[in-house]
Amino acid sequence: MNTVSNLKNKIFAGGAVTKEEADLLAVAHLEELCDAANEIRERFCGNKFDLCSIVNGKSGKCGEDCKFCAQSAHYLSCVESYPLMSLAELLRAAEKNASAGVLRFSIVTSGKRLSEKEIDCLCESVRAIREKVGIAVCVSVGLVGADGYAKLCSAGASRAHCNLETSERYFPQICTTHTFADKIAALECARKAGLEVCSGGIIGLGESWDDRISLALKLRELGVKSIPVNFLNPIAGTPFASHAPLADDEKRRTVAIFRFILPDAAVRLAGGRGLIADKGESCFKSGANASITGDMLTTAGISAQTDIALLRKLGYKCAL
Repeated sequence: MNTVSNLKNKIFAGGAVTKEEADLLAVAHLEELCDAANEIRERFCGNKFDLCSIVNGKSGKCGEDCKFCAQSAHYLSCVESYPLMSLAELLRAAEKNASAGVLRFSIVTSGKRLSEKEIDCLCESVRAIREKVGIAVCVSVGLVGADGYAKLCSAGASRAHCNLETSERYFPQICTTHTFADKIAALECARKAGLEVCSGGIIGLGESWDDRISLALKLRELGVKSIPVNFLNPIAGTPFASHAPLADDEKRRTVAIFRFILPDAAVRLAGGRGLIADKGESCFKSGANASITGDMLTTAGISAQTDIALLRKLGYKCAL
């Protein structure tokens, strides 16, 4: 029995991969798996590619203890700290990214959640960006409630991001200051407020294949269609600084399995892409059809010009 081919055909016929079937993909022949994942991407998503950029809109001094994060105040990492960026600063960042050909711009802030005053200030910035730049605006503002998300939606934000990070089982191993359920509640508040939602995780935290598959299945259950797949970039001073980066083939397998589980989603290469030898090209041939371009929050990324040239070569078209 050809597991990969049979599961691909099941998806083409409108079926969904089960947990037990996804487990088989973790040991399937890699090239066959990746080729099939790319076929699934072509069938359900065509050549559309969602390219977005992010800005570190508020940095450092975060009271949460996420073990992978350089912005946590619990650890001795060397990251710049500053308050919420001003309207002028965020507007300049949006203009720079739009001029480079990026269609979606996400403002990411450190901390458990923004205060009501900070949300009001951010709303002013979002309005200005939408009016003067026109680029789509996303927000990643922590565990904000429905009222805060409603304000941001009214200001012109179209999508809210909050990563689940890993499986519910493994989550307590990476963070103790908030819960997996808190993350889901934030996503539900954002959706209730009228925003699209974006949520994914970080691969390489010490989790198992079972955890990765469980994360993808939970995202499918929640109906998330924008799925950032980050690969741990170990940062000095954090508890995960000594974690060895994953092998590139393991990253390709992860992307391919996510595509099998989430056939019509934007599977987005995010943090850690620069650690891949080919900067993600092989993953874009293995089911990924979205990416963050430019710098990440605390690490360097890949320029939009470089990314757009690569996507053209691969036959993708950037679109929202």
